[in-house]
Amino acid sequence: MQDIGTFNAYLKAQDNEVHRRLLADNVGDTFRWLMAMGVEFYGPIAAPPHRKSRMHNVLPNSRAYIYHLGKHARSIGVDIRTEVRAQELIVEDGRVVGVLGDTQNGQTEFRARGGVVLSTGDFAGNAEMRAKYLAPEVAHAQLVNPTNTGDGHRMALELGNRIVNPDLYHAGLRFKPPPQSWVTAIPPYRVITKLMNVALQTLPGWMLRPFMLSFLTTILAPEHKLFSAGALVINREGKRFSDERGDMIPKLLEQPCQFGYILLDARLVELFSKAPHVVSSAPGVAWIYLPDYRKTRKDVYRSGNTLPELTAAIGVPLQALEQTIQSYNSDISRPDGNRPAFGAGPYVALGPVHYHMAFSDSGVATNGKLQVLGPADKPIPGLFASGFIGLGGVLLEGHGHHLGWAFTSGRFAGRHAAFGVLSDGAAGTA
Repeated sequence: MQDIGTFNAYLKAQDNEVHRRLLADNVGDTFRWLMAMGVEFYGPIAAPPHRKSRMHNVLPNSRAYIYHLGKHARSIGVDIRTEVRAQELIVEDGRVVGVLGDTQNGQTEFRARGGVVLSTGDFAGNAEMRAKYLAPEVAHAQLVNPTNTGDGHRMALELGNRIVNPDLYHAGLRFKPPPQSWVTAIPPYRVITKLMNVALQTLPGWMLRPFMLSFLTTILAPEHKLFSAGALVINREGKRFSDERGDMIPKLLEQPCQFGYILLDARLVELFSKAPHVVSSAPGVAWIYLPDYRKTRKDVYRSGNTLPELTAAIGVPLQALEQTIQSYNSDISRPDGNRPAFGAGPYVALGPVHYHMAFSDSGVATNGKLQVLGPADKPIPGLFASGFIGLGGVLLEGHGHHLGWAFTSGRFAGRHAAFGVLSDGAAGTA
């Protein structure tokens, strides 16, 4: 409870301590529940500022959640419908009793026995909501989850709800997604994941490192220390467009195709090839250096002994890049800039690097029972929320906390909805 508060302190936003307590008190049971479904974890792993090792990584990848929980749900008779878009909540006598959804056969009515649980994610994929609630540059960011279109938020707002901390979001520089590989295609069968866990617990680090990096370099972002040390960021025309130590995002989004390349000279290549100078980091799991990207992400790693070789590798005009470096080196003595000059090769270019928006960290207002609140913050009967849309203002900085919340809040919202069947008796049998 205290450690998550330490993570959240820098946000300077209002937290929901009721929901944070719900997570802290129950995520352990959620963890054991997931394992009972067949989900395998590697851990615990240190993740400061947590004072104890608490982070657990799912094996072999996040698809394991869908595989095992979907399998269990079908085994107990859950009717899972895909390609159905929820459009409108059905309200009768002040209570939410179902939802209207668009299907391939037209609009269909789905009735709820105990209650409706909104688990529709965030609103990052909704351009109108991004423009209304978030910073202007986010409107042009590439989306990690474009199908999170805020339908649940919209339906809740129509019933008098409000969004808590609407301006919070997670976005930043990311490399383009990698091509599919055999590592990311490993099936989440229990016998495979158990063998993986044994290997992770027993094999020496030098044997495991290449395997772990195959996952990590698909999701990590460049550290800002690259830029303070002197790395340059150029567009596809070979030109710098911003001071790399500041906020490059607005300018990056104005560049052709909205991407850039990170350039390193021989000094930087040597510096960021070994500890303590990392290109990317996953605290408690791995620290990623240039040789790791060279081995595992050849699609974003280009090199050349000379500038002509480098520009040929990334398709940037040589003359423009030479002028860019000359101009940069002549200006580094300015009062606002004290970085080293950009020197000789060999050179490395990392990229393309884009501005990606991962999620909007804003949910609808909910109470301690995960009931969605309406006018005057009174519960809307029959309507609950979990996951991103059910955040209710809880702040979840740090690795794994959003997943812990998704499963924990989902279990509680489902329980309270199911309790509505028992309490309503025959009235809830539709």
